[in-house]
Amino acid sequence: MGPYGSTTCSGVSRSASSSSSSSVTKPPADIDGCLADAGYKVRSSDLRHVAQRLERLETVMVNSPGDLSHLASDAVLYNPSDLATWVDSLLTEFNHQPLISLPSDLDFSDGAVINNPAALPRETWTDNSSVIAAAPQQNHNQLTVVTAMEEDSGIRLVHLLVTCAESVQRGDLALAGSLIENMQALLTRVNTSCGIGKVAGYFIDALSRRIFSPQTVGSASGSVHENELLYHYFYEACPYLKFAHFTANQAILEAFDGHDCVHVIDFNLMHGLQWPALIQALALRPGGPPLLRLTGIGPPSPDGRDSLREIGLRLAELARSVNVGFAFRGVAASRLEDVKPWMLQVNPKEAVAVNSIMQLHRLLGSDTNRNSPIEMVLSWIRNLNPKIVAVVEQEADHNKPGFLDRFTEALYYYSNMFDSLEACAMQPEKALAEIYIQREICNVVCCEGAARVERHEPLDKWRTRLEQAGFRPLHLGSNAYKQASMLLTLFSAEGYRVEENQGCLTLGWHNRPLIAASGWQVMSMPEATTNQEAVGIINQNNNPNHI
Repeated sequence: MGPYGSTTCSGVSRSASSSSSSSVTKPPADIDGCLADAGYKVRSSDLRHVAQRLERLETVMVNSPGDLSHLASDAVLYNPSDLATWVDSLLTEFNHQPLISLPSDLDFSDGAVINNPAALPRETWTDNSSVIAAAPQQNHNQLTVVTAMEEDSGIRLVHLLVTCAESVQRGDLALAGSLIENMQALLTRVNTSCGIGKVAGYFIDALSRRIFSPQTVGSASGSVHENELLYHYFYEACPYLKFAHFTANQAILEAFDGHDCVHVIDFNLMHGLQWPALIQALALRPGGPPLLRLTGIGPPSPDGRDSLREIGLRLAELARSVNVGFAFRGVAASRLEDVKPWMLQVNPKEAVAVNSIMQLHRLLGSDTNRNSPIEMVLSWIRNLNPKIVAVVEQEADHNKPGFLDRFTEALYYYSNMFDSLEACAMQPEKALAEIYIQREICNVVCCEGAARVERHEPLDKWRTRLEQAGFRPLHLGSNAYKQASMLLTLFSAEGYRVEENQGCLTLGWHNRPLIAASGWQVMSMPEATTNQEAVGIINQNNNPNHI
């Protein structure tokens, strides 16, 4: 840059009263002199490039997610009179490369192409090594922007899901339908293979079924064979069902201690996955194994096969191989409330254990035309006087009367469930396990009345209900806790957590319990009478079996 003159400035000052048109026509040297006299180290020919820098600085400052307070330091604003240097220093603070300086006498606006760059003055070209070095940083910044956009889309999806559920609760299905379309469009901007994108996709599908095609909701439950197959894959993919089986087996094994004839009543046989481990444990019992009777309840086979008997034969073969006396009885029933005590053929000399793995919540639906299914089943269970009732249920509250509350709770619960599944390594099983969970979501969101069977309730509510029904809690011992903790070592994922809760055990993902196991015994008569008086139960029918 040439020397800055100051003599010309007086000329500009003397002509300050002239028209604006005459000031525009002043020579560049006069303008340069005026700028220099005012203390700005910049030529008029460079103002265009300074303006470009200022525009870029404005864009960077607007889009910067960080705090701008650090720009107030003296080091940055040391000499604002040197406009070009000042703007470049600000851009540097944001880790952005300044625009490449071009001489004022070069203008490529007409599209001219430089065929021989070597012929240009050396100072025309800037070493591009700094640009190449900045490429990884630029890619990182782009990735950060994409991630931020996806996170923003995820937050918007959650907001729209809750708003749509609120519209459904109000009965405004037109608005809910338009929100479904908005969410489906927004879903294309997020990763639907994991995280909130996957969960939102399942909940959008469930809402869409409820709004647009409620007549197809029942078909989403699938056939008996499909449900059993998906149950098996869910068992293999993650530790939840294994935790349920191991914990219940340990409690049953301890309850059978000292008894020579034992009878397990399983409310959901499901391939008999739970019982090989118990049979082997009984075979190793000091003093010899007891005679084991197993009654397995399950749905009738649609193809006419006696699938329950086939499972019983496989278990009998295993029991024979380890010298455990074994007898099996299958009870086919579409609903648990259809089972009657006489079907179980319980012998008074037997030590009885009732095993319910995620089944009691299906009895919580209300029907004004008959007695409450849960009260009816708990009543005949109590009359069997079992040594233990092993109960495992989802640690969730999906039985709230208001749809919005139920929906919000389900969204939070299944988000944690899918997060925990992502950490498991069983890829083929995991994909089918997700379908198993998706069907639960569909039932919670789509169905009402008798069709809604996934009525999960938390442990505290089960405590109250079972105590009112004449049961007292049975503390799950330290062996059950150790077994559950050892089970988690089979899964490489960190984040699963077993916790003890007032004698019960929960398995969850980080700080969120997702499944709870508890043990129960029948209260003695004085104890039951005291408990019923404490909770205010009135026996209106004067029937000791009526709750």
